[in-house]
Amino acid sequence: MPRNFLQPCLLLLLRERADHGYDLLSRLASMHDGDPDGDSGGVYRALRSLERQGLVRSRWCTPSAGPARRTYQLTSDGEALLDRQAEELRQVDGALHLFLERYEQSRCPQ
Repeated sequence: MPRNFLQPCLLLLLRERADHGYDLLSRLASMHDGDPDGDSGGVYRALRSLERQGLVRSRWCTPSAGPARRTYQLTSDGEALLDRQAEELRQVDGALHLFLERYEQSRCPQ
C-alpha cells in the first residue's frame, strides 16, 4: 500500500457519493488493505483532517428514524487533490509493473 492510501480512498468514495462515516467504513473495506472496522477511529480522524484542510465538508442529517448522522461531501479542492493523487498512483503503478516484470525475467534465465 502506498503511504497514506486511506486519504485517496476516502476522497474517491466521497466523489462517488456523499456518505456518513459508518457507510464509508463499509465501502472502504473492499479498497483498503487495512482493517477499517478495527481502526474506525483512524477513518474518523482522517475525515476530520480532510475537513480541516477544506477537502471535504460535513453536515448533520437527521433521518426519519434513528440518530442524526454527520454526512461528508467532497469539495472542489478535494476533487483537485484526488485527481493529483490518482496521477501519482498511476506513476507508481507503472513503476511497480516494470519492476515486477523485470523481477520475473531475472528469475527465469534464458
